[in-house]
Amino acid sequence: MTLTIDLPQDTVDRIRSEAQASGKDVATFVREAVEAKLVVSGLSFRSILEPIHQEVDGSGISEEMLGALIDQEIAATRAERRTSGRPQ
Repeated sequence: MTLTIDLPQDTVDRIRSEAQASGKDVATFVREAVEAKLVVSGLSFRSILEPIHQEVDGSGISEEMLGALIDQEIAATRAERRTSGRPQ
């Protein structure tokens, strides 16, 4: 099936750039992006995070240690964004 859609020029430019960077033609890149979006939209947040939950459960890390690790990474990410000028 062929669909025709109108996109803003900056979106088209970005799609072309991303497709080229991935070594794919635009049609393949867009088709794969749409298919990936459809797969993800059918998943619950819980099912997306299930592999992470399993890894954490198997690691033996305590909830406190996990919380501290997450807090540390959030703080590091925010600090990096502040220094790079990117919005938080």
